[in-house]
Amino acid sequence: MKRVLWIASRCLVATIACAHISAHAQFIAPNENLTVDGIPPIPRELAEKVNAFGNYPSASFVAWQPSRGGMLVRARNRQATQLFSVSGPGARMEPVTDFPDSVGTAALQPGKGEHIVFQKAHNGDEVFQLFRMHLASKALAPISNAQERAGAPAWNRKGDRIVYASNTIDKRERDNIEDDRERAAETKIIMVDPLKPDLARIMANFKARSFSSFQFSPDDKTLLMREFISANESHLWLMDIESGKLRRLTAVPASEPVQYFGAEFSADGKRVFAISDRGSDFRRLVAIDIASGNESALAPQFKFDITGFVVSDKAKRVALLTNEDGSSVLRLLDLETFKELPRPPLFPGEISGVRWNGGGIDDVGDGKVLAFNMVSARSPGAVFALNVETGRLMRWTNNPVRGTSPVEFVEPQIVKWKSFDDRMISGFLYQPDAQKFPGKRPVVISIHGGPESQARPGFLGRTNYLINELGIAQIFPNVRGSSGFGKAFIALDNGKKREDSVKDIGALLDWIKDQPGLDASRVLVKGGSYGGYMALAVSTHYPDRIAGAIDIVGISHFVTFLTNTESYRRDLRRVEYGDERDPDMRAFLEKISPLNNAEKIKKPLFVVHGKNDPRVPVTEAEQIVAKLKKQKTPVWFLMASDEGHGFTKNSNADFLFYSMIRFVEEVLLK
Repeated sequence: MKRVLWIASRCLVATIACAHISAHAQFIAPNENLTVDGIPPIPRELAEKVNAFGNYPSASFVAWQPSRGGMLVRARNRQATQLFSVSGPGARMEPVTDFPDSVGTAALQPGKGEHIVFQKAHNGDEVFQLFRMHLASKALAPISNAQERAGAPAWNRKGDRIVYASNTIDKRERDNIEDDRERAAETKIIMVDPLKPDLARIMANFKARSFSSFQFSPDDKTLLMREFISANESHLWLMDIESGKLRRLTAVPASEPVQYFGAEFSADGKRVFAISDRGSDFRRLVAIDIASGNESALAPQFKFDITGFVVSDKAKRVALLTNEDGSSVLRLLDLETFKELPRPPLFPGEISGVRWNGGGIDDVGDGKVLAFNMVSARSPGAVFALNVETGRLMRWTNNPVRGTSPVEFVEPQIVKWKSFDDRMISGFLYQPDAQKFPGKRPVVISIHGGPESQARPGFLGRTNYLINELGIAQIFPNVRGSSGFGKAFIALDNGKKREDSVKDIGALLDWIKDQPGLDASRVLVKGGSYGGYMALAVSTHYPDRIAGAIDIVGISHFVTFLTNTESYRRDLRRVEYGDERDPDMRAFLEKISPLNNAEKIKKPLFVVHGKNDPRVPVTEAEQIVAKLKKQKTPVWFLMASDEGHGFTKNSNADFLFYSMIRFVEEVLLK
């Protein structure tokens, strides 16, 4: 698509001479990596107002540092997410890495903790390469092949080997979007001494299979791994390190598929703890006997999805996370009886990244301190540590907030509505202050991606500008297909049930019409990735009931998406969306694809994409934009040449958010 020069294309719209714009800097110009089409000038005054809502530093836990008694965390620096070292609670975060691109998954060497291995891609292309860094000297060396996509690394217990999965990458040009040649991805499982990357050993080689979540047994002789099939199905496998022989640990399900998460060995190496939904609608903590394969539920009393757990043999406790109406509850269990112990008092929010300071792969400390990430509507992501014996809770990351205080932000409320089939659907509503903004308020419906992700009551950051300053309500729905509500719910949008989730938004529009504080005549729908498809689909199904839509890295046509997504993802996506090689399914996907129904889109659309997106190729954006232009439907387009599946670099994300505010103002407030 031809690049549109922003200032030249918008001078007439702004009715101001181009030279005047440049001389007085009245507007925010996009950087050289952004293609901007149809977006009016962004007043500098708007950017200054929004920036008061934008500086909320957040951090997430990576590892305990055995040599320093501190932590490694991930946080944003000037432009991207990097690694930092924190010596103690509230101490200054010292930079460990500093690259133009974000650092991905990182793993610290067990024992001495001298080296860290991490993923890094280029400009959002997600072709991750593994690097080893010596923490003291900052000496850096590549480990994996730059022409292949390396998965998350896992150290052995001794700390002298790592293992990771490597995928071949399909580099063909995507000029012919109808080319549906079969290109099965090759997956290799590789073991290597990070200090001797040239001596890497290929332990196994597969076609069109996805393995991850590696963990070594306590004696380093067996490798545990997870094979991902779909959002509803995965398996656990064991590999003998010496011979490379594979053995499936989990039994073949008798009827419905089974999902496994977070598997780890017991201290004696005789069992594997995991999260499983075998025989249950919800995900439970289970123990699998390695010799027999027998699986038993350890805490069946919890009727919620378990989202994470870690075992401390030193403290004789299990830390467990349950998902209760979207909020996380941290529970502590006795390791022998699995009965619940007194629960730590924490404010409502989302918890992740739980890790003991001893036991398992991180065998440092006394095993009685639990690190975790915590985020809520009024608190950006921070790393905490809880001493389970004393009950003392310590906040480790505590960067100062500059701008509007988070305590002024709105807490969400859970709302529920009945869909077309009488099923209850829920979501989170952020309602503006009625005294400051009386009367019916316009609404933005934000639909999550996945499609199996879940909207949770996290920190909205500068989205609070829309609520606090513009008086626009925000609704984050969990349509069918979302996780957190049982495996039956997550399967309700599979295959030819795809548009049932779109009908859930139609029912939400009905619900909005009946609310005294919401204005059904001023509703905008937005979403990213699968949520972008949903925004487009709602635009075709309910064009007279919305005022506009925002599609961020979304799917516009399922067949072209499945044809052009990277080969290592294709079979996984076919399980979710349907196999386009089957004539009947292909006809269905053609029928429901927004691109083939674009003539029904009547309201303004804002399309956003990264040029290097390997998941949803940029052609998905370009083809819907071209079609809407041809039929004279108002459309804005923003594309970043140095981004992939979403905007991660600060300057790009800033311009995107300013543009979204302009679009929302045009669509909902004029």
